Amino acid sequence: MNSSIKFTLTVFFTVISIAAVFAQTDSVLLREINSLKQTVNDYQHRFDVLEKQIDDLMWFRRLEDIAHVDKVRLTSTPRWKPKDPDDRFAGNKLQFYTYVFIPKTVDTNRKYPLIVLPHSGIHANFSTYYAHIVRELIAQEYVVVSAEYRGSTGYGKTTYENIDYGGRENDDVLESRNYMIDNYSFVDSTRVGIIGWSHGGMIALMQILQHGDNYQCAFAGVPVSDLENRLASHEESYTDYFTAPHHIGESIRENPGEYARRSPTHYARNLNKPLLIYTNTNDNDVYVEEVKLMIETLKKEGKQFEYTIFEEASGGHGFDRIDSKEATDIRYGVHKFLERYLNPPKPFKSAAEMRVAAYGF
Repeated sequence: MNSSIKFTLTVFFTVISIAAVFAQTDSVLLREINSLKQTVNDYQHRFDVLEKQIDDLMWFRRLEDIAHVDKVRLTSTPRWKPKDPDDRFAGNKLQFYTYVFIPKTVDTNRKYPLIVLPHSGIHANFSTYYAHIVRELIAQEYVVVSAEYRGSTGYGKTTYENIDYGGRENDDVLESRNYMIDNYSFVDSTRVGIIGWSHGGMIALMQILQHGDNYQCAFAGVPVSDLENRLASHEESYTDYFTAPHHIGESIRENPGEYARRSPTHYARNLNKPLLIYTNTNDNDVYVEEVKLMIETLKKEGKQFEYTIFEEASGGHGFDRIDSKEATDIRYGVHKFLERYLNPPKPFKSAAEMRVAAYGF
């Protein structure tokens, strides 16, 4: 064999051998990186659990002067689709926690109105962000319940991956409402309202539109209203929440009907109870155009409801949940709306009185 050819072949096979070694090394390295990513992801759920446990202590501390605070474990419907079709327990009802807040002034021989208050946020939880709002409700002698519905954070990976945005999470919220009526004789089943902001506003809409016979009224603040509109106006990363294998697993293009099923606009024709909607033109999360679509859809269906589109209110998405005077004055309007339909024992006479209830001064 020609020496030059022999040399060329030697170099060729040497390169192939080196490449094979690097490929094997890259494969091992890639597996290690993926394993590390999974470990970090799992630890994030552990951190969420710790954060939730700390915040739970704050709930008891921040309301101990005015409310009995409890956290109970309930069951609701099974996952909307099994993770594993061969799982013999796939039909088991899911367990979830819910917060219960009862005014210390209750007389068990009387009846009190109930507020159902689902938390906001995709993969979030009912944190003490809402402490001042709960204090405002307790001061009027509302009983309050808030479900940590499927997909909430602070309960580990399994609960997180049970997310059913716009779907059976609504079953969890309704079950929390039913639990209060079934177990507390002083809760008046004819005076139940639901309020929520953002994703909680979406759930408020879904409850009043799908289960209107169970509520006397609803308030939906900056509510997620239409997933087609929302996904089209937000970054691609937002879509990842829905296309994840443990969730819908398909894009809106692949299954538009599934996304419509999860959108309040799809049920606008069902409205038969008083509804108040708030939105804000500078909302940087649930854009005003999405909420306007909900408003216009209700109008097309000939529905009677109330709404206000606030112009450039400070705070953007949280404009009526923050603690400024502007925000609390706006929130006072929500309480007066609820008062008309739920008749709380101790309604506020002024926004100033409301601020004292929430902040002490």
